[in-house]
Amino acid sequence: MNLLIYSLLLMREHEHSLKKIELRNVSKLFPRSDGGKNVVLDDISFSINQGDFVTVLGESGGGKTTLLNLLAGLVSPTSGTVFVDGIPVKDIDPSRAMLFQQPVLLPWLSVKENVEYGCRIRGDLDRLDYRVHQFLEMMGLSCFENAKPSSLSLGMAQRVCLARALVGRADMLLLDEPFSSLDTFTQSHIQEELINIWLSEGFTAVFVTHDVNEAILMGNKVLILGGYPGRVWGFYEIDESYPRNVDCERFKSHRKEILSSFKKAHVGNRRFLS
Repeated sequence: MNLLIYSLLLMREHEHSLKKIELRNVSKLFPRSDGGKNVVLDDISFSINQGDFVTVLGESGGGKTTLLNLLAGLVSPTSGTVFVDGIPVKDIDPSRAMLFQQPVLLPWLSVKENVEYGCRIRGDLDRLDYRVHQFLEMMGLSCFENAKPSSLSLGMAQRVCLARALVGRADMLLLDEPFSSLDTFTQSHIQEELINIWLSEGFTAVFVTHDVNEAILMGNKVLILGGYPGRVWGFYEIDESYPRNVDCERFKSHRKEILSSFKKAHVGNRRFLS
């Protein structure tokens, strides 16, 4: 654990109220212009334990983003129920922070003001300046705290969004392919920092990706979502210490097993559409 993560752990004066997620027979349909319906998710049931870091792996259009939107309370199931700690999810809540594929920032605010915005709205002012500074430093953005979003690259803007999500100390972090716009070096650095924060803070994380290596590098569990409509094709526990090495035999073994299941999900998709 590096010094920055250790200092964040020391400054924290409250424990996360860890959240268990449960989906029971959840389906999601969207209306089509021709009067029909697209079934995006069909009868999904699974649970995520408190403090898990679950990576959701699937191909484009397989319902991964819809799943995150359901967990966040941005949309409601057509049937079935999403529970967080036994309570049905009905709406958005500050205890659940979401990071989207594309950065969403307020253009009239500076980087620093964007990062602290949600906390100020909620009145979460305890050591806020210190927390914001720490996360801006972690994201390599200390020199840009007074810059406006229009002057940032796409990758920098996404790092601002990640800092904003983390500074709010949410109990649950939902991430929708958040690092796809970053270069390889920055992606690797931010992946490592996010895992370090999760290990020290213990929040529940659900991280969507279509990259098998990223799924295994980051998750203590990997959920495969595939087919059309989307269904759960596998749920794998990755009982390996961090940081992980893509070249080690255990990693390759996990990758082979997960790719095999992923291939079946894709084949099932083609068969369903034929």
